[in-house]
Amino acid sequence: MKKQIIWIMTLLIGVVWSTPTMGQHLNKLTQKEKNEGWELLFDGHSMDKWRGYKKEKVQGWVIEEHAMKAQGLPHGQGGDIITKEVYKDFELYLEWKIGQRSNSGIFFHVVEGDQYPTVYLTGPEYQLLDDVGFPESDPLHDSGANYDMHPAKFGQVKTLDEWNTARIIVKGPHVEHYLNGRKVVEYDLWTDDWYKLKNGSKWKNAEGYGKYKEGHIALQDHGGTTMFRNIKIRRL
Repeated sequence: MKKQIIWIMTLLIGVVWSTPTMGQHLNKLTQKEKNEGWELLFDGHSMDKWRGYKKEKVQGWVIEEHAMKAQGLPHGQGGDIITKEVYKDFELYLEWKIGQRSNSGIFFHVVEGDQYPTVYLTGPEYQLLDDVGFPESDPLHDSGANYDMHPAKFGQVKTLDEWNTARIIVKGPHVEHYLNGRKVVEYDLWTDDWYKLKNGSKWKNAEGYGKYKEGHIALQDHGGTTMFRNIKIRRL
């Protein structure tokens, strides 16, 4: 009996130490990350490093469970958001969780202009999707893909109640996508192969797509709900 009590107490102590307090370690940088030049893009309380695309502030997004949440509001009440800063070469890391049959994306080198009504007309997209809820989807449009250009190879999303990780590295023309720690996409912008793919894709007539060498990071509100946390970036 005494041995059983000791075993149970040991088990409980292990659970306590292995289960972080709600919000602990979320949306924070370690000293090592600070030394490496990482910048936090969301602190869990404020979206002051973001604004709406072609807007002065964020709308249609809320902070919930220490995360930024796109509500997927109808009739354009929400919208895509962009960083206030622009980035050229960088490494971006974030965690994301998507709702059932929801669709979203992460964009980079996004440029605003009268000729560009949406973020996807300039910024290449790291696709986010409820892959299971969209059985009609395919590798070119599944999570982790460079949307409609490069398929996600060997990508696997977690169940809808779990958080996924995304990492994007952009260095000159070279781009890499990581999904849950696994590299799923790698390509070079502006090569003959890249232009061939572009001209055979949805972006054939999008003159500004992938054109710019620096711009905003964007998160998409494209229907349904998507949540983002631990968003951090470092310039390369």
